[in-house]
Amino acid sequence: MARGLNSIFLVGTLTQQADLRYTPGGLAILELNLAGSDLVIGDDNESRELAWYHRATLFGAQAETMANQLEEPGTPVLVEGRLNYRSWETPEGQRRTSLDINANRVEVLSISNRGDDATIIDARGQARLRNALNQVMIVGNLTRDAELRHTPSGHAVNRFSVAVNERFRDRSGTDQERTHYVDVNVWRELATACADLSKGDPVFVIGRLVNDSWTDREGNKRYTTRIEGQRVEFLTRGPGGGGAGTRPADSRQGARASVLDIDEAEFPPEEELPF
Repeated sequence: MARGLNSIFLVGTLTQQADLRYTPGGLAILELNLAGSDLVIGDDNESRELAWYHRATLFGAQAETMANQLEEPGTPVLVEGRLNYRSWETPEGQRRTSLDINANRVEVLSISNRGDDATIIDARGQARLRNALNQVMIVGNLTRDAELRHTPSGHAVNRFSVAVNERFRDRSGTDQERTHYVDVNVWRELATACADLSKGDPVFVIGRLVNDSWTDREGNKRYTTRIEGQRVEFLTRGPGGGGAGTRPADSRQGARASVLDIDEAEFPPEEELPF
Protein backbone atom coordinates (compact mmCIF):
# COMPACT_ATOMS: atom_id res chain seq x y z
CA MET A 1 0.00 0.00 0.00
CA ALA A 2 1.20 3.50 -0.84
CA ARG A 3 2.35 5.64 2.08
CA GLY A 4 -0.66 7.82 2.74
CA LEU A 5 -1.06 11.56 2.35
CA ASN A 6 -4.15 13.17 3.86
CA SER A 7 -4.40 16.95 3.85
CA ILE A 8 -7.14 19.57 3.48
CA PHE A 9 -7.08 23.37 3.44
CA LEU A 10 -10.22 25.49 3.74
CA VAL A 11 -10.62 29.26 3.71
CA GLY A 12 -14.21 30.32 4.30
CA THR A 13 -16.53 32.24 6.62
CA LEU A 14 -18.30 31.04 9.75
CA THR A 15 -22.01 30.46 9.16
CA GLN A 16 -22.67 30.57 12.92
CA GLN A 17 -20.84 30.84 16.21
CA ALA A 18 -18.37 27.99 16.76
CA ASP A 19 -19.68 25.44 19.26
CA LEU A 20 -17.40 24.50 22.18
CA ARG A 21 -18.19 21.41 24.24
CA TYR A 22 -16.37 18.81 26.32
CA THR A 23 -16.28 15.03 26.37
CA PRO A 24 -16.96 13.22 29.68
CA GLY A 25 -13.21 12.85 29.97
CA GLY A 26 -12.66 16.61 29.71
CA LEU A 27 -11.42 16.90 26.10
CA ALA A 28 -12.42 20.21 24.50
CA ILE A 29 -14.14 19.95 21.10
CA LEU A 30 -14.81 23.00 18.92
CA GLU A 31 -17.06 22.63 15.86
CA LEU A 32 -16.83 25.19 13.04
CA ASN A 33 -19.31 25.46 10.17
CA LEU A 34 -17.70 27.15 7.17
CA ALA A 35 -19.03 28.39 3.84
CA GLY A 36 -17.29 29.46 0.66
CA SER A 37 -17.55 29.64 -3.11
CA ASP A 38 -14.93 28.19 -5.44
CA LEU A 39 -14.33 30.03 -8.70
CA VAL A 40 -13.92 27.28 -11.30
CA ILE A 41 -12.67 28.13 -14.79
CA GLY A 42 -13.43 25.77 -17.65
CA ASP A 43 -11.75 25.00 -20.94
CA ASP A 44 -13.73 27.82 -22.60
CA ASN A 45 -12.36 30.30 -20.01
CA GLU A 46 -15.87 30.81 -18.63
CA SER A 47 -16.14 30.78 -14.83
CA ARG A 48 -18.78 29.90 -12.28
CA GLU A 49 -19.00 30.08 -8.50
CA LEU A 50 -19.62 26.70 -6.86
CA ALA A 51 -20.82 26.93 -3.25
CA TRP A 52 -19.61 24.65 -0.46
CA TYR A 53 -20.50 24.15 3.21
CA HIS A 54 -18.27 22.08 5.51
CA ARG A 55 -17.93 21.35 9.21
CA ALA A 56 -14.49 21.08 10.83
CA THR A 57 -13.63 19.97 14.36
CA LEU A 58 -10.74 21.23 16.49
CA PHE A 59 -9.65 19.40 19.65
CA GLY A 60 -7.82 20.07 22.91
CA ALA A 61 -6.12 23.25 24.07
CA GLN A 62 -6.39 24.85 20.63
CA ALA A 63 -10.16 24.44 20.76
CA GLU A 64 -10.36 26.36 24.04
CA THR A 65 -7.95 29.03 22.79
CA MET A 66 -9.86 29.68 19.55
CA ALA A 67 -13.41 29.54 20.93
CA ASN A 68 -13.54 33.23 21.90
CA GLN A 69 -12.21 34.29 18.50
CA LEU A 70 -14.88 32.40 16.57
CA GLU A 71 -18.10 33.79 18.00
CA GLU A 72 -19.15 36.11 15.15
CA PRO A 73 -20.87 34.65 12.07
CA GLY A 74 -19.15 35.82 8.90
CA THR A 75 -15.67 35.66 10.43
CA PRO A 76 -13.13 34.57 7.78
CA VAL A 77 -11.18 31.49 8.87
CA LEU A 78 -8.32 29.29 7.65
CA VAL A 79 -8.53 25.59 8.53
CA GLU A 80 -5.69 23.14 7.92
CA GLY A 81 -6.38 19.52 8.74
CA ARG A 82 -7.12 16.02 7.48
CA LEU A 83 -10.06 13.84 6.49
CA ASN A 84 -11.30 11.35 9.07
CA TYR A 85 -13.37 8.32 8.00
CA ARG A 86 -15.85 6.88 10.51
CA SER A 87 -18.23 3.94 10.33
CA TRP A 88 -20.89 2.69 12.75
CA GLU A 89 -24.13 0.76 13.01
CA THR A 90 -27.50 2.31 13.78
CA PRO A 91 -29.75 0.76 16.46
CA GLU A 92 -31.63 -0.82 13.54
CA GLY A 93 -28.45 -2.56 12.41
CA GLN A 94 -27.83 -0.37 9.35
CA ARG A 95 -24.23 0.56 8.52
CA ARG A 96 -23.46 4.27 8.30
CA THR A 97 -20.26 6.08 7.34
CA SER A 98 -19.07 9.67 7.33
CA LEU A 99 -16.03 11.60 6.15
CA ASP A 100 -15.26 14.34 8.65
CA ILE A 101 -12.69 17.13 8.81
CA ASN A 102 -10.35 17.11 11.80
CA ALA A 103 -8.56 20.44 12.09
CA ASN A 104 -4.90 20.66 13.07
CA ARG A 105 -4.77 24.44 12.80
CA VAL A 106 -7.32 27.25 12.76
CA GLU A 107 -6.51 30.92 12.07
CA VAL A 108 -8.74 33.99 11.88
CA LEU A 109 -8.13 35.93 8.65
CA SER A 110 -8.57 39.48 7.47
CA ILE A 111 -10.47 40.12 4.24
CA SER A 112 -10.04 43.90 4.24
CA ASN A 113 -8.11 43.66 0.96
CA ARG A 114 -10.95 41.86 -0.85
CA GLY A 115 -13.34 44.78 -1.22
CA ASP A 116 -17.00 45.22 -0.32
CA ASP A 117 -18.16 42.15 -2.27
CA ALA A 118 -15.88 39.67 -0.47
CA THR A 119 -18.92 37.70 0.72
CA ILE A 120 -22.31 36.79 -0.65
CA ILE A 121 -25.45 36.25 1.45
CA ASP A 122 -27.01 32.86 0.75
CA ALA A 123 -30.66 31.77 0.92
CA ARG A 124 -30.40 31.24 4.69
CA GLY A 125 -28.95 34.70 5.33
CA GLN A 126 -25.45 33.31 5.94
CA ALA A 127 -22.30 35.06 4.70
CA ARG A 128 -20.37 32.89 2.24
CA LEU A 129 -16.82 33.84 1.23
CA ARG A 130 -16.22 34.44 -2.46
CA ASN A 131 -13.06 33.11 -4.11
CA ALA A 132 -12.57 30.84 -1.09
CA LEU A 133 -10.15 27.93 -0.75
CA ASN A 134 -11.24 24.29 -0.73
CA GLN A 135 -8.35 21.97 -1.54
CA VAL A 136 -7.79 18.34 -0.60
CA MET A 137 -4.70 16.24 -1.34
CA ILE A 138 -4.58 12.49 -0.75
CA VAL A 139 -2.30 9.59 -1.62
CA GLY A 140 -3.65 6.05 -1.38
CA ASN A 141 -4.70 2.92 -3.25
CA LEU A 142 -7.91 2.20 -5.14
CA THR A 143 -10.27 -0.11 -3.27
CA ARG A 144 -11.98 -1.21 -6.50
CA ASP A 145 -11.65 -0.74 -10.25
CA ALA A 146 -12.47 2.74 -11.53
CA GLU A 147 -16.01 2.98 -12.92
CA LEU A 148 -16.37 5.11 -16.07
CA ARG A 149 -19.90 6.22 -16.95
CA HIS A 150 -21.63 8.98 -18.89
CA THR A 151 -24.31 11.39 -17.68
CA PRO A 152 -27.58 11.73 -19.64
CA SER A 153 -26.09 14.81 -21.28
CA GLY A 154 -23.10 12.76 -22.48
CA HIS A 155 -20.35 13.90 -20.10
CA ALA A 156 -17.84 11.29 -18.89
CA VAL A 157 -17.63 10.76 -15.13
CA ASN A 158 -15.31 8.31 -13.38
CA ARG A 159 -15.90 7.16 -9.82
CA PHE A 160 -13.46 5.33 -7.58
CA SER A 161 -12.63 4.96 -3.90
CA VAL A 162 -9.19 5.49 -2.37
CA ALA A 163 -7.90 3.89 0.84
CA VAL A 164 -5.56 6.32 2.61
CA ASN A 165 -3.24 4.66 5.10
CA GLU A 166 -2.35 6.59 8.27
CA ARG A 167 0.24 5.63 10.86
CA PHE A 168 0.41 7.38 14.23
CA ARG A 169 1.26 6.93 17.89
CA ASP A 170 -1.44 6.93 20.52
CA ARG A 171 -1.17 8.56 23.93
CA SER A 172 0.62 5.53 25.32
CA GLY A 173 3.28 5.74 22.60
CA THR A 174 2.07 2.62 20.79
CA ASP A 175 2.26 2.62 17.00
CA GLN A 176 -1.20 2.45 15.43
CA GLU A 177 -2.53 2.21 11.88
CA ARG A 178 -5.82 3.47 10.48
CA THR A 179 -7.31 3.52 6.99
CA HIS A 180 -9.55 6.27 5.67
CA TYR A 181 -11.81 5.54 2.70
CA VAL A 182 -12.41 8.48 0.36
CA ASP A 183 -14.72 8.50 -2.68
CA VAL A 184 -13.49 10.43 -5.73
CA ASN A 185 -15.32 11.69 -8.82
CA VAL A 186 -13.49 13.02 -11.89
CA TRP A 187 -15.06 14.44 -15.04
CA ARG A 188 -14.62 14.68 -18.81
CA GLU A 189 -11.05 14.25 -20.15
CA LEU A 190 -9.70 13.43 -16.71
CA ALA A 191 -12.40 10.78 -16.27
CA THR A 192 -11.36 9.13 -19.52
CA ALA A 193 -7.68 9.31 -18.58
CA CYS A 194 -8.46 7.40 -15.34
CA ALA A 195 -10.54 4.71 -17.05
CA ASP A 196 -7.85 2.01 -16.74
CA LEU A 197 -7.20 2.46 -13.03
CA SER A 198 -7.78 -0.79 -11.18
CA LYS A 199 -8.03 -2.07 -7.63
CA GLY A 200 -4.78 -1.57 -5.72
CA ASP A 201 -3.35 1.12 -7.98
CA PRO A 202 -1.71 3.95 -6.01
CA VAL A 203 -2.76 7.50 -6.90
CA PHE A 204 -2.19 11.11 -5.86
CA VAL A 205 -5.42 13.12 -6.05
CA ILE A 206 -5.93 16.88 -5.75
CA GLY A 207 -9.46 18.25 -5.68
CA ARG A 208 -12.23 20.01 -3.81
CA LEU A 209 -14.39 18.52 -1.07
CA VAL A 210 -18.11 18.42 -1.92
CA ASN A 211 -21.29 17.07 -0.37
CA ASP A 212 -24.05 15.09 -2.05
CA SER A 213 -27.57 14.50 -0.77
CA TRP A 214 -30.27 12.05 -1.75
CA THR A 215 -33.39 10.36 -0.38
CA ASP A 216 -33.14 6.66 0.49
CA ARG A 217 -35.84 4.00 0.02
CA GLU A 218 -37.33 4.78 3.43
CA GLY A 219 -37.70 8.44 2.51
CA ASN A 220 -34.85 9.62 4.75
CA LYS A 221 -32.50 12.38 3.65
CA ARG A 222 -28.97 11.02 3.35
CA TYR A 223 -25.65 12.80 2.85
CA THR A 224 -22.20 11.80 1.66
CA THR A 225 -18.89 13.62 1.27
CA ARG A 226 -16.40 13.02 -1.55
CA ILE A 227 -13.60 14.63 -3.53
CA GLU A 228 -14.29 16.27 -6.87
CA GLY A 229 -10.93 15.47 -8.44
CA GLN A 230 -9.13 18.16 -10.43
CA ARG A 231 -5.83 16.33 -10.87
CA VAL A 232 -4.88 12.66 -10.63
CA GLU A 233 -1.30 11.36 -10.79
CA PHE A 234 -0.65 7.65 -11.25
CA LEU A 235 2.04 6.37 -8.85
CA THR A 236 4.15 3.23 -9.17
CA ARG A 237 3.67 0.14 -7.06
CA GLY A 238 6.38 -1.17 -4.81
CA PRO A 239 9.39 0.53 -3.21
CA GLY A 240 11.39 2.70 -5.56
CA GLY A 241 8.86 2.50 -8.42
CA GLY A 242 8.81 0.22 -11.41
CA GLY A 243 7.40 -3.27 -11.54
CA ALA A 244 3.85 -4.41 -12.09
CA GLY A 245 1.26 -1.71 -12.07
CA THR A 246 3.58 1.08 -13.21
CA ARG A 247 1.69 3.88 -14.92
CA PRO A 248 3.44 5.70 -17.78
CA ALA A 249 3.70 9.47 -17.69
CA ASP A 250 0.76 11.09 -19.46
CA SER A 251 -0.05 14.76 -19.71
CA ARG A 252 -3.73 13.94 -19.28
CA GLN A 253 -3.09 12.98 -15.66
CA GLY A 254 -2.60 16.63 -14.77
CA ALA A 255 -5.67 17.88 -16.59
CA ARG A 256 -8.13 20.08 -14.77
CA ALA A 257 -11.68 18.86 -14.35
CA SER A 258 -14.07 21.08 -16.27
CA VAL A 259 -17.56 21.24 -14.84
CA LEU A 260 -18.89 24.48 -16.22
CA ASP A 261 -20.87 23.12 -19.13
CA ILE A 262 -22.39 20.24 -17.14
CA ASP A 263 -26.09 20.62 -16.38
CA GLU A 264 -26.82 22.26 -13.04
CA ALA A 265 -29.08 19.33 -12.11
CA GLU A 266 -26.06 17.04 -12.05
CA PHE A 267 -24.73 18.88 -8.98
CA PRO A 268 -26.86 18.56 -5.80
CA PRO A 269 -27.56 21.91 -4.08
CA GLU A 270 -25.21 22.08 -1.11
CA GLU A 271 -27.38 24.69 0.61
CA GLU A 272 -29.66 21.78 1.56
CA LEU A 273 -27.07 20.51 4.03
CA PRO A 274 -28.32 20.44 7.65
CA PHE A 275 -25.79 22.98 8.98
